[in-house]
Amino acid sequence: MPTIGWIFIAIAVATLLGTLYMLRKTANKMPIDPETMKRVQARKAEMEAQEAREKNRD
Repeated sequence: MPTIGWIFIAIAVATLLGTLYMLRKTANKMPIDPETMKRVQARKAEMEAQEAREKNRD
């Protein structure tokens, strides 16, 4: 294989590994304050109750 082919393969592998590293490094870095978490949980409970009512109605 010519040298340019190996260079392209090396660049592709480096790009892939760099992307995976950045994805791993930034995962789960979104702190949610307690008040927002309470609102999310309340909305989730409300939606589950609504779905249960709709399911029982059918």
